[in-house]
Amino acid sequence: MTIKGRAYVAGAYELPTRHAPDKSVAQLHAEAARGALADAGLTFADVDGYFCAGDAPGGGPMWMADYMNLKLSWLDGTESGGCSYLVHIGHAAAAIATGKCKVALITLAGKPRSSGMATGTAPRVLGPDRPEVPWESPFRWTIGGVYGMMMQRHMHEYGTTPEQIAWVKVAASQHAQHNPHALLRKTVTVEDVVNSPIVSDPLRRLDCCVITDGGGAIVLTTPEIAKTLKRPLVKVVGAGQTINTNDGGYATLTHSGAERSGPVAFAEAGVTPADIDYASIYDNFTIMVVIQLEDLGFCKKGEGGRFVADGNLISGIGKLPFNTDGGGLCNNHPANRGGITKAIEAVRQLRGEAHPAVQVEDCRLALACGPGLVVGAGHGHATVIFERE
Repeated sequence: MTIKGRAYVAGAYELPTRHAPDKSVAQLHAEAARGALADAGLTFADVDGYFCAGDAPGGGPMWMADYMNLKLSWLDGTESGGCSYLVHIGHAAAAIATGKCKVALITLAGKPRSSGMATGTAPRVLGPDRPEVPWESPFRWTIGGVYGMMMQRHMHEYGTTPEQIAWVKVAASQHAQHNPHALLRKTVTVEDVVNSPIVSDPLRRLDCCVITDGGGAIVLTTPEIAKTLKRPLVKVVGAGQTINTNDGGYATLTHSGAERSGPVAFAEAGVTPADIDYASIYDNFTIMVVIQLEDLGFCKKGEGGRFVADGNLISGIGKLPFNTDGGGLCNNHPANRGGITKAIEAVRQLRGEAHPAVQVEDCRLALACGPGLVVGAGHGHATVIFERE
């Protein structure tokens, strides 16, 4: 069964807050849901399908469905880390296509900034039943340490330089300056990035995403309902998902699951990387953007550094404008998982609702993708392709 064109984005909403110490996570989920439903011209009473992940209170959709008093015929609590919400878009589109629900709500929210979360520098403590725990936990590994190793390996294998990779942050900051809600609106230079404090050599502070509270929501619906609403028509035309396993301890640090989720999404949509007008690429760290660009086929393997250093990610200048809201590097990375914000900005671009300074002219096809969980402990990935009708 293909989902191509069988589900439309009716509503999309990103919470404007980046710091919400006075609100509960449940409240943020509900506010994001209300905003997306209002954007669609729908209400909570219209929702019959609900999708959320481990950031929700209780770890899934059950408690939040009760909190929002939803009357459901379908629910999904798939947990894939940061890409959960991109996975959910594919799942929701499939549920709509098979008649399991007609109006699907997807929500994300979290408060990592209020809780004092560090920028990938705190050792991760995993449950005792995780198979890698006895082997990896004694080394007190950190997220920053893992991505530092990925950056180091990419530099070793392909001759990529920190200055090239820094252009990812430069591009994000060029866009964030136009977003009044972005946490970091100051533009930065390559020199700023490579001279910022080291987190895990060669990864530096400005190679890392921001830490924010907040959230967002997406509403999908049937073509029939979408065409009765007074919103631009944006449909889901392709979706792919995978898990990049530890491969028995032989996981590669320079490849991502985008090598598998991307081709599946492109094939279903019937398009190629060259057809994409805009891309939302999950940017928890600059190196992850470079690796995903290569694995999705926007450039050859090992050429990602040169691709971004040529300014290709900057709207109005480059071949592939990316993260025109500032992305996770500058704008918003709520709940330590920012997948839904990638889909929201892709929808804005297709609707022509991005900031005029970064709006992609005649944007028809947009991609949103990203990883979830951690290299060495199962690195998920999802890709979604949207089309303006």
